[in-house]
Amino acid sequence: MRPTYVLHHRELLDGWLRFHRSTLLVKCEGLTDEQRKARPVATSQLSLHGLVRHMAEVERNWFRRVLQRDPELPRIWVDAAASDRLLVPLDDASWEEDLAAFRRECEASDAAAGGHDLDDTGEWRDKQVSLMSIYLHVIQEYARHNGHADLIRELLDGSVGL
Repeated sequence: MRPTYVLHHRELLDGWLRFHRSTLLVKCEGLTDEQRKARPVATSQLSLHGLVRHMAEVERNWFRRVLQRDPELPRIWVDAAASDRLLVPLDDASWEEDLAAFRRECEASDAAAGGHDLDDTGEWRDKQVSLMSIYLHVIQEYARHNGHADLIRELLDGSVGL
């Protein structure tokens, strides 16, 4: 469900973030593990399962490492051979465990943001970044990857829309 368009800034940002999180998960519903791990675009390494992992890392990075200034917080999934979390091998990945990790990161993000005003700043690459900017960045990241998820889902089973 889309948030209303007339809310206080914080409520609007929280609503759109929740909307995009749930949209990504809806794209994964009703599929087998193999389908969620499938990379149906021949020129891409993107999969629905990989996108969920990637967005968990995005949440962790921006709300915890940047906003809470905890740059030593480790990545959730690490593979020295993969330069991007989207490419971390999924062969032995557990959907249930990774979905639980995604949900934990979303909850941790909400808790981190809840303790700050929109003008409060974190630090990224020696630059100050406001919570407002973090929200906008993460929302646009979801929007972009939800577009990828739309295409992947359509290629997998013909399903379109929410």
